[in-house]
Amino acid sequence: MNLASQSGDAGGSQLLFANFNQDNTSLAVGTKSGYKFFSLSSVDKLEQIYECTDTEDVCIVERLFSSSLVAIVSLKAPRKLKVCHFKKGTEICNYSYSNTILAVKLNRQRLIVCLEESLYIHNIRDMKVLHTIRETPPNPSGLCALSISNDNCYLAYPGSATIGEVQVFDTVNLRAANMIPAHDSPLAALAFDASGTKLATASEKGTVIRVFSIPEGQKLFEFRRGVKRCVSICSLAFSMEGLYLSASSNTETVHIFKLETQKEKYVPAEEPTTWGGYLGKVLMASTTYLPSQVTEMFTQGRAFATVRLPFCGHKNICALAV
Repeated sequence: MNLASQSGDAGGSQLLFANFNQDNTSLAVGTKSGYKFFSLSSVDKLEQIYECTDTEDVCIVERLFSSSLVAIVSLKAPRKLKVCHFKKGTEICNYSYSNTILAVKLNRQRLIVCLEESLYIHNIRDMKVLHTIRETPPNPSGLCALSISNDNCYLAYPGSATIGEVQVFDTVNLRAANMIPAHDSPLAALAFDASGTKLATASEKGTVIRVFSIPEGQKLFEFRRGVKRCVSICSLAFSMEGLYLSASSNTETVHIFKLETQKEKYVPAEEPTTWGGYLGKVLMASTTYLPSQVTEMFTQGRAFATVRLPFCGHKNICALAV
């Protein structure tokens, strides 16, 4: 996540970027003085495992899993991507693009470079450009997501600048896979699960999070983050086994949702013996006759757990290492 627009501190240097690697085992941080990697093997402390001060003003730093391969972009050369072997301290290659690089995504097959109105798909083995998606809708935040699965190697990006359409692209066969009408408002966050078969989406409105099957585009889950206020959702992340989904925003609360079907939720229940139980049964039974907007309110899932942060008003990024 690019944090260059907000102030922060990382070991005495202004924080410009932070992101987790693909399996959530390490954290990459870009600063005014270079970049750092931290191990996430312990919940008790954040252990620094590497620091580089050769490149200043690092606004993007993406590590390929736990390997030594790292992709770097600097504010001093925002159109230039450097791919390096950080343990050897060597540069493998570099590429220049026609506009500012807004995001870089990696998996074991592909490297994606996102510009405001185009996406470049590289073969990660030799860094050759395999395909360019041109004239995409304006995407000034560089919003996109790349599946880490070798079997379902999909790229997702906004299909519209005015509504929440998601374009899904097959990066192996190099063809469009689907277009999903996910939200009425423009997209704010996207995330694939580890298998590449589910895609989580959130819009700029920030109240509803949806999960779709990939590549079919069928809505599987719908969660309500809240109704009291509209927020800016900054980050979505599945747990590695795909059972949980976390969402962070510019507020002090991180929400964690449990992905379970209505069939899994069902427990043979006795007849309600309390007024509250009876009322709940009547309300659920009445959803068939209510307007669709009201029915959705009853069927949307709520947070399984929440985490309270000691601050708000900042961009927050989340990951689930379970």
